[in-house]
Amino acid sequence: MAGRGTPATALLAKRKVRHEVHSYTHQDGAGYGEEAAARMGQDPRRVFKTLVARVDGVLTVGIVPVSAQLDLKALAAAAGGKKAVLAEIVEAERATGYVAGGISPLGQRKRLPTVLDASAREHPTVFCSGGRRGLEIELSPDDLASLTGATVARIATA
Repeated sequence: MAGRGTPATALLAKRKVRHEVHSYTHQDGAGYGEEAAARMGQDPRRVFKTLVARVDGVLTVGIVPVSAQLDLKALAAAAGGKKAVLAEIVEAERATGYVAGGISPLGQRKRLPTVLDASAREHPTVFCSGGRRGLEIELSPDDLASLTGATVARIATA
């Protein structure tokens, strides 16, 4: 991956975390998470999307399966707050250092409070963005939680 790495892949290499990198050709107009699951032939319950919200004014990351929606009330509760709203795209991009559709929970510009949906632990490995559209990282949910300092809680809704 020389010359093609991202801060997310660099973090995994530095920490010597076991993982696999998967890539696919992103097509404009496609839903990022659903497209990733379909193009990789993976169960959408194992492919996770990274969303940035404001919990009582503090930028906070929620990581949920692409087959689900982020429950903002559950995110707020898990983060110890009262109210959550999704952050503006430009704000999420600025805080994380990644572009929308490629925001990785790993290697963000500024480490944000993070909550990983508890359903991740139902799988031996999960997928998350590798830091750009068309790049996914497969790793254990425990490694994902550890590397992001995530709280693990039920924050997804069907």
